Amino acid sequence: MGVFTYESEVITAIPPAKMFKACIVDGDTLIPKIVPQAFKTVEYIEGNGEPGSIKKVTFGEGSQFNYMKEKVEALDKDKLVYRYSVIEGDALMNKLEKITYETKLEASPGGGSICKTSSKYYTIGDFEITEEGIKAGKEKALQIFKAVEAYLLANPDQY
Repeated sequence: MGVFTYESEVITAIPPAKMFKACIVDGDTLIPKIVPQAFKTVEYIEGNGEPGSIKKVTFGEGSQFNYMKEKVEALDKDKLVYRYSVIEGDALMNKLEKITYETKLEASPGGGSICKTSSKYYTIGDFEITEEGIKAGKEKALQIFKAVEAYLLANPDQY
């Protein structure tokens, strides 16, 4: 088993607390509403969103995958940090034990925020993650992030 880590940053004009609430805290309901081609449904199998909770995400029509199960590892609403692991589903392609993501939102100088994400891919056997595979996942995540940003800019009274 190998562990491959990938880090990324995205800057947005949305303040960190507002983006965290929309994207993370309320993301399970907001994202299927504004980006249904990404996530069709999100349902909790165990818990209600706090650490230890497990949720099933059913992907939208445009996805190559059907579903994934995520385990919430950490949720710190004060420090604006969220960590979860994809623990099951065809998104793991039978080649990954799990993928762990940590997202942290920090204030940027202009009043917006910087979204820092760390992704850890835990591979099975000799499988190696390609830059191409990481890039595809990053682009999908960025599309969702930008859709939430656009929603918040168009609806400034929300959140």
